[in-house]
Amino acid sequence: MAEAPVARQAPNEGADRVSMSTILFSIRHLIGALLFASLAVSARAEPVKPYKDALFRYSRLLQEADGGDFRVVDYQELRDINERDQIPERRVKRAYVSLGVEGVQVNETLGFGERGLDVTRVGPDRGAAFTVIFIHGRGGDRRLGANDFAFGGNFNRLKNLAVVNGGTYYAPSVRSFDAAGVADVSALIRFAAERSGGRPVVLSCASMGSFICWGIARQEAAVSALGGMMIMGGPADPDFRKSAAYGARLPILFSHGSRDSVYPAESQVALYRSLRSKAYPARFVLFETGSHGTPIRMTDWREALNWILDR
Repeated sequence: MAEAPVARQAPNEGADRVSMSTILFSIRHLIGALLFASLAVSARAEPVKPYKDALFRYSRLLQEADGGDFRVVDYQELRDINERDQIPERRVKRAYVSLGVEGVQVNETLGFGERGLDVTRVGPDRGAAFTVIFIHGRGGDRRLGANDFAFGGNFNRLKNLAVVNGGTYYAPSVRSFDAAGVADVSALIRFAAERSGGRPVVLSCASMGSFICWGIARQEAAVSALGGMMIMGGPADPDFRKSAAYGARLPILFSHGSRDSVYPAESQVALYRSLRSKAYPARFVLFETGSHGTPIRMTDWREALNWILDR
């Protein structure tokens, strides 16, 4: 169990009579069964409702296969960066953002054992309908996943999707992409699942942050608390089929740029194909001509979350 967050901030009267202990046991058993059934129902997230879909949905599909689970999406730098941003790659046009979510956004440090984890949280710290956790890549921190105006306003949309739908979004600062970093994120996953009453937690990892997702995939306790994972422009894991996540058939959505020069798309597509050959729940969105950062800017969060939450 993750610790609570610290914010730096009688005799037998005859065989023909039923004993009181037996009655009490039966009552407790019935109550337990009812509570379990109630929890199972409450853990099913409702579909995520639209939020600025006209601005953020995929513009055009160039190719579709696997019943729609493999798609190649048209991406154009002129349209999707220069015409979308007021200052290209630095500040999106105002129509793409809604800043009211700042009223439910906090920076805090959560204490897990002897280590503290700095996070930006958007939405309630208890009772979330679902939780999204975003893991940045090398050189980043929680500010990257909390940036309203960069990446075409896509993180601002994610914040608003969470708040409008009763969810919570966490952007933690990951200090390392090794076992220690995996332990920190594992604690956050279990904490979020406990605080939400067992409702779905979606872990999304970008670039080098994907090493955290692949590490989490090997932790049975963390996997049992997850509803799904997203790998955005990250490396492939050739040993994923040996993981706890694979055994649990945890849904995975990949998004990647076809011209990613850091982690080539071909390796990730090959992993996706190997999973699909085993009828594993996987989906792939490939942005044609997109580069390493394209999935962070262009992934349709509402569509991705609804696909995962519906598994």
